[in-house]
Amino acid sequence: MTDNPAFDQIKQEIEDNSVVLFMKGTPMFPQCGFSAAVVHALTQMGVKFKGVDVLTEPALREGIKAFADWPTIPQLYVKGEFVGGCDIVREMYESGELQTFLQEKEVEFAN
Repeated sequence: MTDNPAFDQIKQEIEDNSVVLFMKGTPMFPQCGFSAAVVHALTQMGVKFKGVDVLTEPALREGIKAFADWPTIPQLYVKGEFVGGCDIVREMYESGELQTFLQEKEVEFAN
């Protein structure tokens, strides 16, 4: 990759947490509708996840876009794998594909 210092932080979050959502705001207080939509989908399914607020650090906000070569936020990672942004996650949620994917990845659910 590159010498981007934000990459180390991103890698650490992805390694330390099974499900990580890089988002604007927090799971309790999303700061954009797209982040809120992904939080809603994960919460409805009872998925345990960590939200990382990219608004607190400009380097992280730009770094996450370069990390996955994905231009938008939020970004969902499951077991180290980039899943996608809001539209992809929403489509997967609505079709039931997200539930299946998370179960295949042996993600922990609250319920």
